[in-house]
Amino acid sequence: MSQFRTLHDIAKAARTNLSRNSWDYLIGGADTEASVKRNRLALDSLAFRPRVLNDVSNVDASTDFAGHRLRIPVVLPPIGSIQGFESGGGASVAQAAETFGTMMILSSVCLPDFETVARVGSAPKIFQLYLMGDRDWMDDHIERAIAAGYAGFCLTVDTAVYTRRERDISKGFTPASGRQAGGGDFMAQSKMTWDTVAHIKRKHAIALWLKGINTAEDARRAVDLGVDVVYVSNHGGRQLDHSRGCIDALPEVAAAVDRRVPVVVDGGFMRGTDIIKGLARGASAVGTGRLEALAMAAGGAPAVVRALELLEIEIRTNMALLGARSVEELTPALLESAPPIVMPHVLSAFPLLDEGY
Repeated sequence: MSQFRTLHDIAKAARTNLSRNSWDYLIGGADTEASVKRNRLALDSLAFRPRVLNDVSNVDASTDFAGHRLRIPVVLPPIGSIQGFESGGGASVAQAAETFGTMMILSSVCLPDFETVARVGSAPKIFQLYLMGDRDWMDDHIERAIAAGYAGFCLTVDTAVYTRRERDISKGFTPASGRQAGGGDFMAQSKMTWDTVAHIKRKHAIALWLKGINTAEDARRAVDLGVDVVYVSNHGGRQLDHSRGCIDALPEVAAAVDRRVPVVVDGGFMRGTDIIKGLARGASAVGTGRLEALAMAAGGAPAVVRALELLEIEIRTNMALLGARSVEELTPALLESAPPIVMPHVLSAFPLLDEGY
């Protein structure tokens, strides 16, 4: 993957390789796509306050997260229809996670199936399930995930209904995950409640993640019910339109959790500086979903590994320039609010794309 010298190179290759339908599915959001833009706006509205004259000759960007050692504090989030970007789908992501040294979350609406992906590599894996059946159906899938060796089970809680994504609607295109969500069985997702969470904790011996938490109230309730990982997300701007940028929601969630369990955040995170900002605002790890999809489209598992390598370079470089020698030294004191300098959009983290490079 030596041809990918920058993350911009990966984004450019993905745009070249993908059809218009697949590209729009990757970059698009709900309705006006305000939530997509706000994710980037919120990240771009934070500036650094670097500290100097620290010995940064040995910067360590690794971290312990949810019982696992990660090479960098980045996890590979669940992406529905990931096989639409590269034919290996979830198996390719599993290979990349093992090669680089991180963990992955597998969506139930992608291929190969979760039991097949469980057998690929040794990286820790979390199984994310969309409910498409009754409680017995859900319990069966959780028990099968436990038997397959998954390290955790994830419920996505911001998808009570499937939203209107106008880039897809305007062309009459429905991705594979959308076809599943459009079926009657997806109604089970809209019936999910806090009792569902309590039931899983009572019945199943597996770490439970809730993905889609955005407020202190819900974060506090999740931890009180025994949830093991709280995941701040607005589904990449693909669900509720006009939601807050995720990094703006993160501080109140982190304060409510109060270090009782790990906190993950995603939503617009594309560069090493974005990862640092998420960690400084209280996240234990950061998800980079669209970057994962861009890398898959650019070259499958090897390109995902290369994207993570480039992220690592950016993280370590900017940690050193901030005067931070470890992840633990990334604190809110390194950040302040500042006016954004570019108009935000889904790929505004890669300005060279707009300049023809």
